[in-house]
Amino acid sequence: MSKYTKEEIIRIVEEEDVEFIRLQFADIFGALKNVAITSSQLGKALDNKCRFDGSCIEGFVRTGESDMYLYPDLDTFLIFPWRPQQGKVARIICDICTADGTPFTGASRFVLKRQIAEAKKMGYSFNVGPECEFFLFHQDENGQPTTITHEKAGYFDLGPVDLGENARRDMVLTLEEMNFEVESSHHEIAPAQHEIDFKYGEALMTADNVMTFKLAIKTIAKRHGLFASFMPKPKQGENGSGMHINMSLSKDGKNIFDDPNGELGLSREAYYFIGGLMRHVKGFTMITNPLVNSYKRLVPGYEAPVCIAWSTTHHSPLIRIPGERGEETRVELRSPDPAANPYLALAVCLASGLDGIRNKIEPPDAVPPDAPGVTRKMRRALGIEDVPADLNEAVEAFKRDEFIQGVLGEHISGKYIEAKESEWTQYRAQVTPWEIEEYLYKI
Repeated sequence: MSKYTKEEIIRIVEEEDVEFIRLQFADIFGALKNVAITSSQLGKALDNKCRFDGSCIEGFVRTGESDMYLYPDLDTFLIFPWRPQQGKVARIICDICTADGTPFTGASRFVLKRQIAEAKKMGYSFNVGPECEFFLFHQDENGQPTTITHEKAGYFDLGPVDLGENARRDMVLTLEEMNFEVESSHHEIAPAQHEIDFKYGEALMTADNVMTFKLAIKTIAKRHGLFASFMPKPKQGENGSGMHINMSLSKDGKNIFDDPNGELGLSREAYYFIGGLMRHVKGFTMITNPLVNSYKRLVPGYEAPVCIAWSTTHHSPLIRIPGERGEETRVELRSPDPAANPYLALAVCLASGLDGIRNKIEPPDAVPPDAPGVTRKMRRALGIEDVPADLNEAVEAFKRDEFIQGVLGEHISGKYIEAKESEWTQYRAQVTPWEIEEYLYKI
């Protein structure tokens, strides 16, 4: 059942003195885009008649096929709490269609909706809870971001050591005004690093919420004279920022991952879901970790996963099963980072898990609870493989996984490969300060 009708949105806009409406969508790399209209054009927008030039959006279409239309999802209507009280600003997240009303296959939101429909055919609904980490840095005199911070706080520290505490509090209050159910917030391990967690929900709503979350965090940070960065690894020698994804499947209102009589309290479907993730993780790492910088986080010693293993106790493997059971039973994938397009990241995770269930893919044994961790010796002994070590490895793994390419479709797969190969080529051509320091005087 829809949350809003067209008539209700028009009435709210009039009653709340909303003057501007931002019609938002994401490009294939997860960058938020929008077309702003005035309230006088709202009826036209709600009738799916707002057109834009798709050739101007990276990864969309060529100039000759550029006419695209915005189809607002009425349930995503939201008034921004940080804009003026007179002449307010609202937003509606949109799907992208071609001139004949056909969904555009290069739209990442469509890719996720397609996988949700596949899950529904199997009787499942997909629930997701993300854990979004970010840094708060100073800006320079021109308002441009830096990686400078004066604070030295660590995990769970509080003010006055945590200099970002006031900004984080305002972020939480703003998110709650935007109907987020914020479960917790805290300082993370690295100086200037923070985490705000909101309640899990249905996958499409969660992906929309991640996009909104990032916009809200950046907006409130700027009001405090700070810059919020979701870059995976902005500081050498410090922990990077992840976006752990907690997942569960429900059927007839019951969490099917839970089985009190099953091994470790998990159902066979939960094991198969884990097996599917582990089978395809190399193929989808380019999507969940899309930047050259993403792989600076996936290195030993910083609590980010480097090996394809799972555990109920250890935090270092790729997948962890948190201790809660019942309706809280879930699978936590720890490799993704906040640079990922959330629509595509959730789509490949869901598709991989469903593939595991369909084909009854058994995962390997879990890392023993009494083991000190997943050591290099253990990896060799058990044949545990590593996640891709860099973007080039991830691209090549993606090329080999036809299943994941099929999930994304030919358009997005081709555009991603082209863009990421170009990114890797540009990166390889760089001469870094480390190389100058290490080699210049020796040669």
